[in-house]
Amino acid sequence: MNNIEDGPDILLRDYKPPSYLVRFVDMRFELDREKTLVHTKLTIERPERTSTEIPLFLDGHSLTLVSVTLDGHAVAREQISVTSAGLSLRQLPQSKIFSVETTVRINPEKNTQLMGLYATRNNFCTQCEAEGFRRITFFPDRPDILAIFTVRLEADKTQTPLLLSNGNKLEHGEMADGKHYAVWHDPFPKPAYLFAVFAGDLGMISDQFTTMSGRDVRLEIYVEHGKEERALYAMDALKRSMRWDEERFGLEYDLDIFMIVAVSDFNMGAMENKGLNIFNDKYVLADPQTATDTDYANIESIIAHEYFHNWTGNRITCRDWFQLCLKEGLTVYRDHEFTSDMRSRGVKRIKDVRALRAHQFPEDAGPLAHPVRPQKYREINNFYTATVYEKGAELVRMLETILGFDGFRAGMDLYFERHDGDAATIEQFITCFSDATGTDLTHFAKWYEYPGTPNVAINTTYNAEAKSLRVTLQQSMRSGVPQPSGIVMHIPISFALLADDGTHLAWAVTSGGDVTDGVIHLKESRQTIVFDGVEQEPVLSAFRGFSAPVTRVPEPSIDEAMFASRFDDDPFNRWNAINELFMRTMRDAVLPAGKKPLSSIDPAFMAILESVAADESLDFAYRALCLTPPTVSEIARDISTSIDPTAIQAGREHVLASIATACGETFKKLFDSARIVAPFEPTAKQAGVRAFTGTLLLHLAQWQPGIDLVSNVFEASDNMTDRLASLTILAHQFPGHRRTAEALDQFRKTYENEPVVLDKWLSVQATVPSEETLNAVEALANNPIFSWKNPNRARALLGAFATGNPVAFNRPDGKSYQFFCDSILRLDAINPQVSARLMTAMRSWKDLEPVRQAVAEKKLKALSAKEGLSRDLQDILHRTLRKSTKD
Repeated sequence: MNNIEDGPDILLRDYKPPSYLVRFVDMRFELDREKTLVHTKLTIERPERTSTEIPLFLDGHSLTLVSVTLDGHAVAREQISVTSAGLSLRQLPQSKIFSVETTVRINPEKNTQLMGLYATRNNFCTQCEAEGFRRITFFPDRPDILAIFTVRLEADKTQTPLLLSNGNKLEHGEMADGKHYAVWHDPFPKPAYLFAVFAGDLGMISDQFTTMSGRDVRLEIYVEHGKEERALYAMDALKRSMRWDEERFGLEYDLDIFMIVAVSDFNMGAMENKGLNIFNDKYVLADPQTATDTDYANIESIIAHEYFHNWTGNRITCRDWFQLCLKEGLTVYRDHEFTSDMRSRGVKRIKDVRALRAHQFPEDAGPLAHPVRPQKYREINNFYTATVYEKGAELVRMLETILGFDGFRAGMDLYFERHDGDAATIEQFITCFSDATGTDLTHFAKWYEYPGTPNVAINTTYNAEAKSLRVTLQQSMRSGVPQPSGIVMHIPISFALLADDGTHLAWAVTSGGDVTDGVIHLKESRQTIVFDGVEQEPVLSAFRGFSAPVTRVPEPSIDEAMFASRFDDDPFNRWNAINELFMRTMRDAVLPAGKKPLSSIDPAFMAILESVAADESLDFAYRALCLTPPTVSEIARDISTSIDPTAIQAGREHVLASIATACGETFKKLFDSARIVAPFEPTAKQAGVRAFTGTLLLHLAQWQPGIDLVSNVFEASDNMTDRLASLTILAHQFPGHRRTAEALDQFRKTYENEPVVLDKWLSVQATVPSEETLNAVEALANNPIFSWKNPNRARALLGAFATGNPVAFNRPDGKSYQFFCDSILRLDAINPQVSARLMTAMRSWKDLEPVRQAVAEKKLKALSAKEGLSRDLQDILHRTLRKSTKD
């Protein structure tokens, strides 16, 4: 049996500064698909603290060493040792500065892990975060080693006309034997994980951006030949990102050129390599016929995210991988703010919180829980998680709430001024805000140290005679892993006191706590605050804008939710109240087998849905969110224990049918009046209308002959948003119907040469909420259209099935678990990162009802016992199976 315990944990407390520094890296690549030669010269500096007796260790993985020299001299046998982990050199030169030169041979063609330098179709590409650079050359591969890189690329000119790397191009020219070369120099010191090379043959679009100081920057985006027009939206998003970062944070781009390369074989969404971003092409390519509004929004967001890393990640990087949230959480916050300014702030906030609750809250409540800044890890690739990214962004947002916009900006300015060119830590980041504002943030910093989601209980008592409101707050921590009891966080609670018509009431704090600028600062396990001068009994509108990543317990009463759904002027809180009413209604409809469903749904709730749908004072995108029913997965998370997905699906369908019966006529009129007749534009306004009509169509599918309406929309659609929405409804609500089969067949034939669109086709079928879907998924996995080597394909079929289809995936007979574990085993031999990330779909198996729970555990243990599993997968399985606080 595999035992990951054999491998040591890497601990934050064991961090030590590097014994040797690398100041300059000069590299020469002789590119070949099977035997690339990499010649590297490292200019090494020995710090004063380092004894001359300490060996120099250079990480290396899957490298064939050809030669090594020290200061140009051959190395004696006793000076060198090479292991599977790297290269160690002893008896080093006595001088403070010396050089190490190595030549290694690597095989990009066989690199199916897509880490380091790999061949993808007819191109060469790199991915070095987190530890891929050691698969290219011997190097001290850690983020606190910052060096200036100069790179020369050599390749066949006909087959590989494009030679790109970080920084600015210094020269290029012809060579003998039909080859050519290009030399790139990055003047900014960077860690090796930001190194990038791309060589191959792609089409290109270009543009120019003039910075706020008047510098001209050339912009280039490279995509497959023939798809250049589909990169225009990405270029527009890039230019808007650059301007926004100047206006919002005063940050200007620093090189002469900024490049994006789009490839189809990529483990991640994108990578922020300095000046040469490598992207998964699904986040670059878009046109109305192949991309949905969601795709356009994702392209805009991810383009911005990777560009924003130029400062929060590149110019200032992280000292070690424990500080990963310092670049990722901060940059997610920045891209959220960018999208909020480009689109609707309220809608964006709701979508972000839905994603947080869908992915990060379950992570915090399960066996994969970890702090935003972990204290230990076994495999760093497994810590690119929702906790680091999404919860990390929420912590930055809380800083802004606590300090106010001006105080937050002052802290950010000081951070950029003080740490430009540094490999920084969370402590240094927090200190900048403390120093800039004079605020003690010691208590707040605990958010980075502990896993879990705080529960906050709120009770209010109004004294009409004294016109005072007594608010009692209590916090406790809920986590899926053992940790100290009595953890108390600094929780900022944005609030307002509302009158019975929704207007704001005046108040003054007389005792009990720190309340500033409409924010209650909860810093104790229990805290009581008294507000005076409150003219009538108020409704407390708490956590406005979702001001902290917490769960409110107990949930507000039905009367409170009804009031907020009508009168709360905070967009998030109003949506949240409607969603809570939705959730209660569906939860109440989840009944044991054999019990008859509820005969009717609360008419007051139906009236709220109709009222919101018809409220023209609300934008279409917001109305769409309010009308969107919770998914089976969301209902399951709300139930939290002894989950039966089949029963949840049955209850959900009953509620949707009842809503269609009660609201169908109203929804149909709104659907007909709102549909767009103008040509498609990827604007936020049009996207909102399409989201609204798409949500109405979901409800109308269960009203009268719904399949006729849905089929007509599919046939008449002139854009991918409407086409995919209607196809999904057909497949999910009318599985097996002739018209559904015809639509699926037509969709595939239309887009058989569009890989990104075929991924959507796979996901639609993988998420049909029926236990019979397993048969279709197994057939698709054996179809020539599916590729086990392409991460997008694996995520589109296997990932969608495991994470987006709780009914079919959690079959009580365990057949889906068996298929999934077999698939993971096959993937693990090809690409361990993909297998490990897909495996996280089973993190919540202990929340299932006993029959499913038992069979899930059996399949997981059987997979864990297999020989030869990657370290990535072993780590996830070990943590998924470990005892939790629930046991």
